[in-house]
Amino acid sequence: MSHAAAALVYAAPVDPDLSGFGDDPFWLILLKGVAVFAFLLLMTLFSIVFERKVVAKMQQRVGPNRHGPKGWLQSLADGAKLMLKEDLIPALADKPIFILAPILSAIPAFLAFAVIPFGPEVSIFGERTTLQLADLPVSVLYMLAAASLGVYGLILSGWSSGSTYPLLGSLRSAAQIISYEVAMGLSFVAVFMYAGTLSTSGIVASQSGRWYIALVPSFVLYCISMVGETNRTPFDLPEAEGELVGGFHTEYSSIKFAFFFLAEYINMVTVSAIATTLFLGGWQPPPIPGLSGLDHGWVPMIWFVLKLLLFLFFFIWLRGTLPRLRYDQFMAFGWKVLIPVGLLWVLVIATFRVYQNDVGDRTPWLVGVGVVIGVMLIIALIDPGGAKHQRELEEAERSKLAQAPSLESIPWPPPPPAGARNRPAVPAGTSANGSSTVIPADPPARQES
Repeated sequence: MSHAAAALVYAAPVDPDLSGFGDDPFWLILLKGVAVFAFLLLMTLFSIVFERKVVAKMQQRVGPNRHGPKGWLQSLADGAKLMLKEDLIPALADKPIFILAPILSAIPAFLAFAVIPFGPEVSIFGERTTLQLADLPVSVLYMLAAASLGVYGLILSGWSSGSTYPLLGSLRSAAQIISYEVAMGLSFVAVFMYAGTLSTSGIVASQSGRWYIALVPSFVLYCISMVGETNRTPFDLPEAEGELVGGFHTEYSSIKFAFFFLAEYINMVTVSAIATTLFLGGWQPPPIPGLSGLDHGWVPMIWFVLKLLLFLFFFIWLRGTLPRLRYDQFMAFGWKVLIPVGLLWVLVIATFRVYQNDVGDRTPWLVGVGVVIGVMLIIALIDPGGAKHQRELEEAERSKLAQAPSLESIPWPPPPPAGARNRPAVPAGTSANGSSTVIPADPPARQES
């Protein structure tokens, strides 16, 4: 490996010591697993009601207010209603896969949360342990892989339904997740370069003095990609009711439909937790004087949850604000905008890190950057390609107008004869020969033969 490449990889401290994650007793590992599972279920119930209440406020409506205190138990009522509904399976469905698909959508959503750090080391019943179920040297790649598995459930649900619209919705979902996962992966590269590790606990520790939200292009790229990854408005094309009835879950009902609902909201929580971990310092307090001491014990878990709620509000805000895109616009935005911008940003960050860690005499670099910027400004001012494109557009418009049919070629109906034009108007209630026209109020009854 060259010295420049080594500077990229080892610019920050090496991976943290992860041996402590295997020393917990079995009961403690089980307790943390159950706690993560319960946290995701509670966040799902909360997110559904929170979304309905926030959107209701945005649209000046009342929102749910019947079940529980101020309607906060509406999710439980909806869950009970779904479980009591009739579970239908279409006659043309592939029954085993039709039943398996919702489970395949929900399970990966739980798995991805296993490596999310909730807080620092605490004491639980006398055992010192980290508020994190597990950690790996490649934890971020594990989260991406687990999130990718959920698309299999969507594809299988559409294929096994035996109907056209669910199949189209599942194919849309596969193309969408593949497209936006590329941009999401590119948004992580700058974080890896600065943190020097792919471990989630190591990334959080490396943000003790500065959050990686300072890498603004990476943060914006991830925020857009996570909305496309979770099939949320305005990127909810796989279930566009105006085009595909209900998308991949059109034929599902009862508890199977609830599994898709559960997977969607757990994926929202998961991508929000990833954004919190990689860009907002994870469980660490904001870098504000006076708050730096609130980074030990159970208090950091509160910071983590507050940042998580901030991203959930961002999802809800988008749903209440933006309309759904067309599918061609959506895919073009992913491949023609997000991925090129991500590649360019990775190139810029890599160059800057080499310049920062490996270059002694920086004068040639500054001169080269100045020349590149000057050439780009000159090209932008002259803009030969833009002027040519504008001329082509004008020529195409003129050609279109020349080929349009003229009014003279339209076969208009012949004009009325000259005598008809001078004919006097017929008064109301009279016929053309001058006799009165009387309509009886009570017509005679019809004679039956």
